[in-house]
Amino acid sequence: MAGQLGVLNALDVAKTQMYHFTAIVIAGMGFFTDAYDLFCISLVTKLLGRIYYTDPTQPKPGVLPPGVQAAVTGVALVGTLSGQLFFGWLGDKLGRKKVYGITLMLMVGCSLASGLSFGNSPKGVMATLCFFRFWLGFGIGGDYPLSATIMSEYANKKTRGAFIAAVFAMQGFGIMAGGVFALIVAAAFDHKYQVPTYEENAKASLVLPAFDTFGVLF
Repeated sequence: MAGQLGVLNALDVAKTQMYHFTAIVIAGMGFFTDAYDLFCISLVTKLLGRIYYTDPTQPKPGVLPPGVQAAVTGVALVGTLSGQLFFGWLGDKLGRKKVYGITLMLMVGCSLASGLSFGNSPKGVMATLCFFRFWLGFGIGGDYPLSATIMSEYANKKTRGAFIAAVFAMQGFGIMAGGVFALIVAAAFDHKYQVPTYEENAKASLVLPAFDTFGVLF
């Protein structure tokens, strides 16, 4: 116990060094990916409605039904709440560094799986997407408190507030990156494939590039 207190005291009085900035980058990238994964879905739902719920005989492209949109958008937040409770407890039991690595691997795996959601029908695709989004949120829920805690433990007394603020600021950059990346991907696919608009040719506008864009955004 005395040894642990000595380590914490040494960190409190230590001068700002390179390992402090390394910790900011590592913890900050966790917040960056958390925000990107949580908020990019609002852009993806537009594509989901266009791909899976469009009737070419209708004058306008399809949109997600309200219940489906609420499920796709909100299921990750349910997972986030569950993950915060579970990984907060597990971090105290196994150690925060170890559990932090587990949450990152869970986030990466479920993010990739979300982009590869499958099914024989629109409902099947939405169900698998919601499943992977829940576990993605579960990992994000663990990453949120662990990132902040790890940063606060490594920071010294003088700079602790500034360092934690820098880590949390990466959340805003993650949200912004989601929108910017969506614009870049959409512009790139539009330039490459030159697909007609829905008003010009409803059936021709529903081609494979739309599916590719959906996967890339995740």
